[in-house]
This record gives sequence, C-alpha cells and structure tokens, in this order.
Amino acid sequence: MFEITKYTSGQKAAWNQFVLRSKNGTFLFDRNYMDYHSDRFEDNSLMIYRKGKLYSLLPANKAGNVLYSHQGLTYGGMIMNDKVTVAESVDMFHQLNACLKESGFEKVIYKPVPLIYHQHLAQEDLYALFRTTNAKIIGRNISSTIIQADKIKFTESRKSGIRKALSNGITVRLSNDLSTFWEILDTNLKNKYGVAPVHTLLEMQLLQSRFPQYIKLYMAYKDDIALGGTLLYITKQVVHTQYISANVEGKELGVLDLLFDYLINHEYTNYPYFDFGQSTEQMGHLLNVSLIFQKEGFGGRGMCYDIYEYGL
Repeated sequence: MFEITKYTSGQKAAWNQFVLRSKNGTFLFDRNYMDYHSDRFEDNSLMIYRKGKLYSLLPANKAGNVLYSHQGLTYGGMIMNDKVTVAESVDMFHQLNACLKESGFEKVIYKPVPLIYHQHLAQEDLYALFRTTNAKIIGRNISSTIIQADKIKFTESRKSGIRKALSNGITVRLSNDLSTFWEILDTNLKNKYGVAPVHTLLEMQLLQSRFPQYIKLYMAYKDDIALGGTLLYITKQVVHTQYISANVEGKELGVLDLLFDYLINHEYTNYPYFDFGQSTEQMGHLLNVSLIFQKEGFGGRGMCYDIYEYGL
C-alpha cells in the first residue's frame, strides 16, 4: 500500500515542497536547515508514498541499529499533509516498522512534533504508535508557552523589571548584530554552566542567511550599547525563543523584562503561541527551577516535548 524510500539529495526539492505544504512541518525540516550539520549525523530520513504520491516524511538519522527522530532537531516525528487519515496512519506505521526491521534496525527513538506547531491537528502518529508498537515515553522535556489569545498577566517581579529598564532609557529593536549577541550568550553559558551554545556563531549566521524571514534577533540597548537579546525562530503558529541572554548590567537593569514585554504584548500578538523553550536537561529528569520561574513570570505555562522509544 505504501512505498518507503530513503531520502537522497536528489529529492531535496520534493522534500522541501512537501514540508512547506504539510500540516505540522516547520522550517527546521527544510533540507537547507537540516543539512547544515550533516557531517555530525548519518541521515536516514524516509519519504513515504501512497499510490505514487508523497504522503509523509520522517526526518531521521541512524546510529548503529537505532533509528532516531533526527538528533539534530528538537522535535521531528512524522511530517504529514491533510490527506493523512488515522486508519491509513496505522497501516503506514505497520509497514514502516516492518521495513525498518528488515533493514536491520532494532529500535526507534521517536520525537513527535509538539501540538503547538500543528497548523491542523496532526496526532495520527501518536495513535499509530499506540496501536502498532510497544512505545513508551523515555523523556519528557517541558517548555513554557503563552497562548496569545488568552494571556496570563506578568508577575510583579517582571513588571518591576520593565519599569527599571524604562527608567534607565533601555530601548528594544530588531538587530543584525549576531556576533555581539553571541559574545553575551557564550560568556553567560560558559560562566554559568561551562558549556557553549549548541550552534556556533558561523552556523547561526549561515542559517539566518538562509532563513531571514524565520530567524530574527532582537536586542536591548542602553545608549546604543547592547546589553542582552533573544534569537527567535518564527514558524506559522509559534514564535519561539531559541536563545536568550543578557550581560551583568543588562540583568541588573531588567532589559529582558522590557524585551519580552515588547515581543509578547506588541510585536507578535498575531501569532497563536509564544514559546520560551525547554527548561529541562537529561531527557527531562533535571528541571532548571530558576530558569522556568523566569519564564512563568511572563505567563508561560507547561508544554511537553515527549520522546518515545520502541523495539522492532
């Protein structure tokens, strides 16, 4: 009933066109985004056809005998169009898993696209997992998300930060100065956690040059000196903070409070969701309490990013 083929670079245009028209795809699945780190992962993405027409995509990589929802992406289960039905999804997963087993895979790690990114509801894959596999949740990261049509008010501590920033002449604007932001971000991460950003500056400059309409930097300034900012990933449903950082002076002056007041309450009110990203590590077992406290102060509430595992 289905034809399942491994993605090759010759199918790039067809892949990208399907993502663009899908009901749950984002620009992260565009091959111009996915392939920036192709040297780190052995791609094993799959294209699934029904009656000769492209029906679904599975962004994936392999490591040994395990097929992963692409490890270079935060999320990435089955990418589907509006023609996908529940019954056909069950059949598709039966055939997919038989195909994977025949190809020597023994296990699948599956990260579905979170609901907030769905342009139309797209949880047929979760039902199919339930029906066709022994899938269990092995990770549950949690993000903080605002529903823009029904916002929760900022806490007093966030409002106080806004007042402090305004009284000190802080301004917020769109910026192209990724290098300055990366210096602030890199310094913070190294001093606090001993780590570097997931992306290098050169990688992010490359990605932003490929997706300028989707990747935008906003910075907070005092007398034209940058004190902090956030890098946004903008999809059809969600404005997502990929990175957030401020230097010592910026934190003291509440620049992030003013920045997010501007973004949430003025600049991006026409998007359904504003998402602050995950505050967990180690597959969700470690919660960064101070980080999620800050996000909850802006009205963010829990949105889970689940990770499933099943044997073949």
